[in-house]
Amino acid sequence: MEKTIKFEDIPIQKFSFKQIEKKMKSFIEQLKNAKDFETGFKVIKAYERYASKIGTNFSIIEVRFTLNTQDEKIAKLQDLVDEISPLISNLTNEWNKILVAVPYRKQIEEKYGKYYFTMIENDLKSFDEKIIPELVEINRLTSQYDKIMGSAQINFRGQTYNIPQMGKFSSSADRKTREEAAIAVDQFFQEHEQEIGDIYGKLVLLRDKAAKKLGFEDFTELGYLSLGRVDYDPEMVANYRKQIATEVVPVAQKILKAQAKRLGIPFNKMYVYDYNVFFKSGNPKLAGDSHYLVESGRKMYHEMSAITGYFFDFMEERHLLDLESRPGKQPGGYMTFFDDYKYPFIFSNFNGTPHDVDVLTHEFGHALQGYLSRNIKPSCYRSPTLESCEIHSMSMEFFAWPWMNLFFGKDADKYRYYHLSDAICFLPYGITIDEFQHWVYKHPTATHEERCAAFKEIEGRYLPHKRYPAAMKSSGHGAMWMKQSHIFGTPFYYIDYTLAQVCAFQFLVEMTKNREKAWKKYIKLCKSGGKYPFVHLLEKNHLRNPFDDGNVAKVIRPLKKILKGFDETKFE
Repeated sequence: MEKTIKFEDIPIQKFSFKQIEKKMKSFIEQLKNAKDFETGFKVIKAYERYASKIGTNFSIIEVRFTLNTQDEKIAKLQDLVDEISPLISNLTNEWNKILVAVPYRKQIEEKYGKYYFTMIENDLKSFDEKIIPELVEINRLTSQYDKIMGSAQINFRGQTYNIPQMGKFSSSADRKTREEAAIAVDQFFQEHEQEIGDIYGKLVLLRDKAAKKLGFEDFTELGYLSLGRVDYDPEMVANYRKQIATEVVPVAQKILKAQAKRLGIPFNKMYVYDYNVFFKSGNPKLAGDSHYLVESGRKMYHEMSAITGYFFDFMEERHLLDLESRPGKQPGGYMTFFDDYKYPFIFSNFNGTPHDVDVLTHEFGHALQGYLSRNIKPSCYRSPTLESCEIHSMSMEFFAWPWMNLFFGKDADKYRYYHLSDAICFLPYGITIDEFQHWVYKHPTATHEERCAAFKEIEGRYLPHKRYPAAMKSSGHGAMWMKQSHIFGTPFYYIDYTLAQVCAFQFLVEMTKNREKAWKKYIKLCKSGGKYPFVHLLEKNHLRNPFDDGNVAKVIRPLKKILKGFDETKFE
């Protein structure tokens, strides 16, 4: 029976590395001494339960830290988690070495499937105790970056805001307001550029050092292995980027030129902050405050399906939604999962923009998948690799389209047009971030200035419309990448959003033809969890593989028709 404890009442369990080490070494010895499948499988299940307990406790700490990065007590616990996580990984590595060599491996494969050992062998390639010093320092530096971003205080027109709260000014219909807001945010990065640049430089060198200790030429291969990418490689990703450059960049530029025309600003006079506004009258306006949005979300999910209605209530009753932005809270949004409670948790920063609705749908898609996969065994099959996870979230954004009148009233169609246009235009940005990271790890000793120059060159190829005013000195000289937290915490992750977006577009097209069939396909995908790697998962669920030549074009083509179906003149 599922526990009904509320999030704030979940206790943080006391822990020490010595205590964890003793327990894990005991499991390791038991597995060594297990000579038959029956005995060994009992040990494996007991070990998985213990690993779930530790993982849940650490996740609770990490969530509470992101909710308030200024809470010194939680920050100290987060520091401890950062410090001992690599040491625990070393013990996991010991366990895995024994597990892959047990004489009854074939019987385990019959129970769990071959992918179970593929995942473990992948982990063995990407970790060794000799890189623990680097991993400890990487964790510390990543948390340092998070603290800088979470503690941002931006003075704007006599008030103080954090970065997410500046979003409503950056996307104001008034050009002067969005210009001043963009400059104010950039000023924060100017003041912290040296510090953030130094953090990233250290992270890159540490990752490069760890990779070379493990015998890799550079960090790229290790980065891919760390993300569980067992069925595609950098060459396939590079070919995919070429497809985006050929098929999507021209479409995006056409959308952006139409945007400039609507705003009444010559395309060659548009600045980067102008693209935050799609329409002269302003972006789609929310029909109410954050409380209204949540109430609308409840109504939408109850009408969408029985499972989504039940699940929304489940999340609310257990206080598993923390949506409001506030001082000290880390920017961004995410979903995480507490295995021991079978609870998803949604974190976001509402800022009064249409993005608030995207969060309600996007993160809910993540959470629904986590909930629908909560009982899959072994537990490592519950969550897919990151690019697969993003399909659930981005597709839910489109499944929510019929209810946009609840959130935007008369601006519902305006939002749909804005949402699809923005999603298409995101793809070139996503490959910019990805290509930049590949450049960085091929040139680990590059200076901050050289990294910024490389980013500026890549940005110029995929996002040629971007122009920065002289006052935006940090972003203007190529340091805009510092805002993207994924670059710091999870290298090479960002391309996952674009791969998933191409898959989510397929659901959008399918639901325009047969919504019920598309919904059943979506639920099946969610229930598949992480039982298959990315490419295999697509095959199992009859989705086009973005890596295959021609598939990006086939996905983008019908989207042009959907966009043409909107009467843009109504959105002026």
